[in-house]
Amino acid sequence: MTAELTPSIENQALTSPGPFEGPEKLLEVWFAPSVGELPSAEEVEGKIAGGLKTRPAKENGGWQGLRNVPREVWEEMLDIVKCKVLSMVEGDDLDAYLLSESSLFVAPHVLILKTCGTTLNLLGLYRIIEIAREYCGFSNVWRCFYSRKSFFFPERQQGPHKDWRDEVQFLDSVFGTAGAAYTVGPMNRDHWLLYLTTPNSQPILPSDPKPSTLSLPASSPSSCVSTPSFSSSSTITYQDTTLEILMTHLSPTARAPFFHDSFASPSTTPGHVLGEAISRKLGIDQLFSKEETTLDSFGFDPCGYSANAVIGSGLPVSGKDGKEGGGYFTIHVTPEEGWSYASFECNVPLPSSSSSSSSSGALAKRPDLQTLIRNVVNIFQPSRLSITLFVSTPPSSSSPGSSEAEVKAWNSFGTDLLGNEFVRKDRIGYEFDGYDLVFACFEKKGWVEPKLEFGSEAKESL
Repeated sequence: MTAELTPSIENQALTSPGPFEGPEKLLEVWFAPSVGELPSAEEVEGKIAGGLKTRPAKENGGWQGLRNVPREVWEEMLDIVKCKVLSMVEGDDLDAYLLSESSLFVAPHVLILKTCGTTLNLLGLYRIIEIAREYCGFSNVWRCFYSRKSFFFPERQQGPHKDWRDEVQFLDSVFGTAGAAYTVGPMNRDHWLLYLTTPNSQPILPSDPKPSTLSLPASSPSSCVSTPSFSSSSTITYQDTTLEILMTHLSPTARAPFFHDSFASPSTTPGHVLGEAISRKLGIDQLFSKEETTLDSFGFDPCGYSANAVIGSGLPVSGKDGKEGGGYFTIHVTPEEGWSYASFECNVPLPSSSSSSSSSGALAKRPDLQTLIRNVVNIFQPSRLSITLFVSTPPSSSSPGSSEAEVKAWNSFGTDLLGNEFVRKDRIGYEFDGYDLVFACFEKKGWVEPKLEFGSEAKESL
């Protein structure tokens, strides 16, 4: 794997008046089920007036799909979202952008935008679609996922993010009846919100991808256009698994390293140097083997931390050589007392606990799912955490692979997952078209949630 780190901002104090909203908004846009089903540049070149726009070619060949988009174009899209690029890792199959508010991952066929604070995540969707047309010739979206946990300070949000119903209305205005919205977990306590579209034989795109205000777009489902592309039976050709661990009320010991007065001259130490020091101190750089990990981390002044890691090639399936492939993980920490928060997201293929001893190559050196969860929780020491696990399933629900994936996902979150210190409050399962989801919530035994006190804001409820 080749990787290039290109820092662009070092000593930027990224602070805002009042408390910072740690929980992220997560947007995932798929333009094809897999890299292999992307149209070639030759197939789409003639359909675009003036031809496709391109990113300067790399030494060993051209870029494929969304990776053909230059960095400065993504930066222009991020201006709409209200965040900046801090640095970038260029992997074999994935570009990982570390942002002032979380992360952007770009693979040939899928884009993942994760932003925290009061960013306008969804307003970037229209520009993402437009960029995909201009640089890749993509005329449709195959699937879209949007999710987040409940906010600490919902009143501070802007645009469609002021209310979950507004976010759903915004997405419905793009995807029409292809999307569905879910509230996972107790509505009057900590919960997780999800919107996803089904795989479409005729994917839907808005006819005018340029919103003019911060309000909901004027277009409606009836104004959308559809273009035949993938068959309705198109599925992901590899096991797509995404793990999210969303942790709140971190212990004082776990929060301390993210306040940078513990480092020499924090105000003059570059953010990436602080990030590297934190990663070493807490063992974040050892979650996966260093030989297959490219870690890009940043320590914020006066507090906070973000990290992206490209594991292996950056994609669960890489090329045609039969290798296990890799993926990414990303971590973001808001350590302030009262609303402390840390998130961990990962899509790296992992061995099962029963097969780890028989695995070979890079897979054998990776932790199994339960070990990875425990390692992350031990670093951040939350009092409450929610875990979500998305696992892609074969097209036939009766296939052995589907049943095995469902059972494995469900059993991963047993009551003993985190030992005797935690009690499981919820375990909820969903079966979607092409995916299974398991959600679980754990709390420390005897823990009582403190009252959130900052002005008149209150936690979000529906």
